[in-house]
Amino acid sequence: MKTDLEIAREYTMLHIRDMAAKVDVCKDNIEYYGKYKAKLPLNLINEEKVKASKLILVTAITPTPAGEGKTTVSIGLAQALNRIGKKATVVLREPSLGPVFGIKGGATGGGYAQVVPMEDINLHFTGDFAAIEKAHNLLSAIIDNNIQNKKNNLCLDPRTVRWSRVMDMNDRSLRNIVIGLGGISSGIPRESGFKITAASEIMAILCMSSSIKDLKERLGNIFIGYTFEKKPIFARDLKANGAMAALLKEAIKPNLVQTTEGTPAIIHGGPFANIAQGTNTIIGTKMGMSLSDIVVTEAGFGADLGAEKFIDIKCRESGLRPNAIVLVATVRALRYHGGVSVKDSGIENLDALKCGIENLEKHIENIKLFGINPIVAINKFANDSEQEIDFIKNFCENHGVKAFTCEVWAKGGEGAIELAQEVERYIQVKKEINFIYEKEDTIEDKVKKIATKLYGAKKVEFSTKASSDIKKINELGLAGLPICMAKTQKSISDDPNLRGKPKDFTFKVREVEISSGAGFIIPISGEIMLMPGLPEIPSSENIDIDDDGNIIGLF
Repeated sequence: MKTDLEIAREYTMLHIRDMAAKVDVCKDNIEYYGKYKAKLPLNLINEEKVKASKLILVTAITPTPAGEGKTTVSIGLAQALNRIGKKATVVLREPSLGPVFGIKGGATGGGYAQVVPMEDINLHFTGDFAAIEKAHNLLSAIIDNNIQNKKNNLCLDPRTVRWSRVMDMNDRSLRNIVIGLGGISSGIPRESGFKITAASEIMAILCMSSSIKDLKERLGNIFIGYTFEKKPIFARDLKANGAMAALLKEAIKPNLVQTTEGTPAIIHGGPFANIAQGTNTIIGTKMGMSLSDIVVTEAGFGADLGAEKFIDIKCRESGLRPNAIVLVATVRALRYHGGVSVKDSGIENLDALKCGIENLEKHIENIKLFGINPIVAINKFANDSEQEIDFIKNFCENHGVKAFTCEVWAKGGEGAIELAQEVERYIQVKKEINFIYEKEDTIEDKVKKIATKLYGAKKVEFSTKASSDIKKINELGLAGLPICMAKTQKSISDDPNLRGKPKDFTFKVREVEISSGAGFIIPISGEIMLMPGLPEIPSSENIDIDDDGNIIGLF
């Protein structure tokens, strides 16, 4: 069996000017990053075309170590839509180097449903992550410089500063550090730490911004801490937002590439869904909708995380509305939710599937809460039995949902023709979406509605610290912002060990952070790591480069 990298290299890529032509963009109106990548200028966004275009959201059941293939299905579906005569574009997030060299690997799809050039996209791409990292760390340096120097000093209390540093790599040793050691000239000693770049508020801001002007305003709204007299300080008070925006001048422009079938692909932004909003940029989505009739996009992890944030945060802010939601499931992932080990999840086991399918059932229920009936895509693997697939299809039919087998890894767009035809039919009917909560609800009520309605919690508990954090957010006048829940992606609940469809549990909020620049409140439940660590055997051990400059071992 060929590897993803081998398949990607077999495809003869079209020059990026030819890809631009496919979406009716003049070759002189793109910014070239070599022969196969380009930046798209923001003036190509056309709000009237955005209103006319259709948006398809791809989400999934609760992720497992067995894998679900949400990105692969997104790419394959876009390819299939083009095969049936539609003008479709896929819009995705950019991969983070942390997972690439860690446990998850790349994020460019798989098999014959990939975005290319695969190596470039999975590594440095067009430098967006580096720009975000630099903009974040510029603010970090400005904060400590202001604390250090007497001139223009804002009397910022360093004990209240929660702004950290970031880097795009998994390095657990940097989670908690002490800075400013070395004497008077080296700064004021204080505790700090590092987050992974995907968890940076700058990443979240970039993904929520609608223009350079909006970007600058959001950067200025970043909450830094308090003065010794308890006055709140924002990045605009440090006069930092202009320089930060300058560093993001190119990063704010969406990236144009292609799939292994020559379908246009826009890749832009990369926030994680367990700690941030988990979707690509608003600008990237609107760019795709400006240039094509149908856009397929994805939201990270399960529907309880990525899809909820896509609707309650991204759609609420941008005015975008999904015309259809595709829910990806695999037989082996449902076996895993039924109690089998990762090692045995590839073995036919109808009994385990019958137990695990309640996870799919809950995600179907959740998507219906948004006012949309999901379309289930069964991402087929070679060892899936027809009996198991038929069981899933019958289960979905009994719940008023249609399910289709997808074989996009092996067949590309051809493997999702039936799904594409159903999606094309479904999007013709206008739908109104529902939000899980109202912005005017209290912070506590917003969290309770998400936890009880979507997660199935019996009740919600707020720690003393969480209650104190909420009080401060209320005092800042920011309680009306939407919620961006930070919790484990391994379970619908806040306990990563609870598979399937957990019931009657208590959802515990240990602290609440504010992302005032991005425009949301972050309740944190469980032991969520904003700086992941590498696994015992990281993917980096398999990645190399040969004497001819060819990358080896990416997947």
